[in-house]
Amino acid sequence: MEAADLDTLDRRIVCALQVDGRAEPGRIAEVLGVSARTVTRRLTRLQEGAAVRVVRMATAEDEAVGALLLRIKVLRGKAETIAHALAARPDIPFVDVMTGGQEISAVMLADPGSRDHLLHSRLPATGAVLETEVHAVLHVFADAGHWQAGWLTAEEAAALRPVPPSTPPPSVDALDRVLLDLLAQDARQSHAALAVAAGTPESTVRRRLHRLAAGGLLRTHATVDPRLLGMTVDANLWLDVPPGRLAQVGEALAAHPQVHGVLATSGPANLMATVFCPDHDGLYRFTTGTLGPLGVQRAETAIVARAVKRAGVILRQEVRRPSSNLGGPPSGRRPRPTAG
Repeated sequence: MEAADLDTLDRRIVCALQVDGRAEPGRIAEVLGVSARTVTRRLTRLQEGAAVRVVRMATAEDEAVGALLLRIKVLRGKAETIAHALAARPDIPFVDVMTGGQEISAVMLADPGSRDHLLHSRLPATGAVLETEVHAVLHVFADAGHWQAGWLTAEEAAALRPVPPSTPPPSVDALDRVLLDLLAQDARQSHAALAVAAGTPESTVRRRLHRLAAGGLLRTHATVDPRLLGMTVDANLWLDVPPGRLAQVGEALAAHPQVHGVLATSGPANLMATVFCPDHDGLYRFTTGTLGPLGVQRAETAIVARAVKRAGVILRQEVRRPSSNLGGPPSGRRPRPTAG
């Protein structure tokens, strides 16, 4: 689907899903001032055309703190093979190939055993891998689930926003985990569809999802190609910020409408931000007009050439048969749920 295929209403519907991925067509229609039939038709086209896919995400605090940011240098011509092998792992929810084709960026959520197996055995044994930098996430200011493309007014976004969690996260049993796993694949499945897939009555599904939502466990993420929303440049910024200003700068960037992730990290850079810009000139303006006044001392910019996997979703145009030598966690290990 080309950018021209998404008109203003399409983009507003995508933004509605960014606010609440499980919002009913009637609710979206009421807020946007169009008919429910129109929203239903547009949603069907967007989902069937793979323009947008909504998945359930774990909370950033549960999963992202302690996760690893990988920067993998590879031989020219080998980035596709390595990137798709990494994307095939359930414990790696984000994979990008950077401009130039010799660096891959990835996020890893695995437990120590699985992590060490990849970093200390499989990657070094892969002749195409030249170097691997590993940085730990120390704090999350914003993750992919926070980003909204800006095609809604503040009032419209507020009207669509789900009711905030009202209880502590509940303990989950086997049925809860089945439902959460199903929503991690497609968060827009109806109660009826979930009931069939889980082999349980629809009334039970409704009751369980209500409890999980009240505990903050039904957070969603609308995976969409940013080019369809007018953003042609996606960049990772590795920033050096004075420690005394780290929290202030992180919070300021998290509130910026072009930023879709801000993390405090270990390593030479202490803050990593991901940003969408309309074009390269827009990235320059962001660097000078936003980073400069914040007092960022140094910024390394890495531009994404191709997103392979986002929020646990392998993008359709990128699906290929992965190499087996970077396979998933050793048997017997169950990876943690995908996070942003």
